[in-house]
Amino acid sequence: MSVNLQRMKTTFERCSDVVILPWHYGPDYKYNAFSIYTDALIQKKEHNYFKDSLQDLVPHPIGPGTTVTPEDVILFFNNKGASDHSAILIDDFNDAVNRVLDGHIVIFIDHWNKALGYKAIGLETRQVTESTTEPVVQGPREGTVENLSKNLGMLRGRIKSPNLKIETIATGGETKTKVAYCYLEGKVNPEMLAEFQRRITRLKNEEVLETSYIEEIIEDSVYSPFPQYRYTERTDVAAASLLDGKIVVMVEGTGSVLICPGLLVELLQSSEDYYQRTVISSLIRIIRLFALMIAIALPSIYIAFSTYHPELIPTVLLLAIINSREGIPFPAVIEALIMEFFFELLREAGIRLPRPVGSAVSIVGALVIGEAAISAGIASPIMVIIVSLTGIASFAIPQYNFAIGLRILRFPLMIFAAFLGIFGIMIAFLLIWLHLANLRSLGQPYLNSIGPFIPRQLKDVFVRAPLGVLMRSPRNRHMRKTSK
Repeated sequence: MSVNLQRMKTTFERCSDVVILPWHYGPDYKYNAFSIYTDALIQKKEHNYFKDSLQDLVPHPIGPGTTVTPEDVILFFNNKGASDHSAILIDDFNDAVNRVLDGHIVIFIDHWNKALGYKAIGLETRQVTESTTEPVVQGPREGTVENLSKNLGMLRGRIKSPNLKIETIATGGETKTKVAYCYLEGKVNPEMLAEFQRRITRLKNEEVLETSYIEEIIEDSVYSPFPQYRYTERTDVAAASLLDGKIVVMVEGTGSVLICPGLLVELLQSSEDYYQRTVISSLIRIIRLFALMIAIALPSIYIAFSTYHPELIPTVLLLAIINSREGIPFPAVIEALIMEFFFELLREAGIRLPRPVGSAVSIVGALVIGEAAISAGIASPIMVIIVSLTGIASFAIPQYNFAIGLRILRFPLMIFAAFLGIFGIMIAFLLIWLHLANLRSLGQPYLNSIGPFIPRQLKDVFVRAPLGVLMRSPRNRHMRKTSK
């Protein structure tokens, strides 16, 4: 024990939060032991659990008037005896160190080449509340938190089936973050699961602090502006994805849940689509499609029409545009780039500022700068309207990471429109569609349901069929085996 004690002191030298507590037990307290734990991680009531109740852990009588001895303790735990707390036998020093850092109380007893570990983690975490990134008018309010065990428990509470498999891995480096991935056996595509497991093994030597680290490590195309995976903070969305044959990834210390794979049609869907009546949900999806086109193409269409194709604009509207642009020193493309840049700058500033002032600054700033730009003759009123409509349309996209991709594509589209007009926009869209047709997510075509075109799957793409029709369809409609 003295050797183990010295090694632990050396390993945790200058670690003030790690407590090493020597103690004694037995008749006349002649037997030695010591406990080691991370004070900030464990529950305070567990500190002296083993020390205070060591004799009670052995259920059989040792003899009248006698007390527990090291031999009794060793025999008891080697035989896997039951106690109030489940003990883990540790026979590797590095494993003992890792368990101390993972919220265990580790106990060393003299004359025994093993250690005992008790899970006693009691780290304070955020309480389960409604998701702030995916609010809904109707539906569950339960959102994930930073505690992995709580998140897995909420997911298991929604899918009460032994087919729900949860596998856990520990990442490498200094963080040794715990990562869990879940799938529903019988629903998930076996080839897709095997490919995911092959990619996830890369994490064993990587530092992982958040779910987005995993996304970039396992995605198919790192430089694509389109996200190949979805994020959620709602357990009902994660459960529905599992029923659809997806793989759900959770990371200790973050509330973001990664859904693999993420297809284009799913990035335009919201959980509330299934909590509203079919007519309302279908109408909202159609509105989102229009918002998608506005968010990506409205500024470039304005540039192309006003610069190269004014004959396509109705006469009254054309006269209004000419009148509003009178005295503007920049061509339409420079004007659009400047206004888009400052709009994106204001949006980013509103996110980074403290919450009480962030929204006020972003809204007031947009109004003030827009009005000042018009008064100074730097921007026309029509351009301010177009940039504002583009920003509003991007807010209507349910997935934030998908909306960011549209914001990026907006700028090259404006450049294409400035050089070639409507033909430039056509070329740009052709390149985008070629990229999307070639893009895959965990081996699945990114345009699944659209390309390859599968008519029977369209009942839950652009519109939502009644739930009775969807429930009679195969749940894993997007996960059918496809050729690579």
